[in-house]
Amino acid sequence: MAGTKTNDFQDMLPMMANKLGGDGLIRELCNGFKLLMDKERGVITFESLKKNSALLGLQNLRDDELMSMLKEGDLNGDGALDQMEFCVLMFRLSPELMEESEDLLEIALEQEFKTNSAR
Repeated sequence: MAGTKTNDFQDMLPMMANKLGGDGLIRELCNGFKLLMDKERGVITFESLKKNSALLGLQNLRDDELMSMLKEGDLNGDGALDQMEFCVLMFRLSPELMEESEDLLEIALEQEFKTNSAR
């Protein structure tokens, strides 16, 4: 059941991106971060994730699944997720968005290369 909730969320992220646009999606991710964060520390901790996970439909995740999510997103190794780490994790959990991002990056790099070659 928990896997279903996570997959539903993953499937919704590309749709949200199409509907809201890039800026709108980032704004919504920031709102999600604020819902899950420890208000005193300004980061998502295991405790704040566990306490607030029902707000995002993740109440059925086990403690080890929540901890795994934190560890996967914790890029600086401090045991918590800051806003940037949370947003990066959400993109990484959505393969479709990652593919689109890679395609856009490739196009941008090609254009940059052509511009620099023409000089």
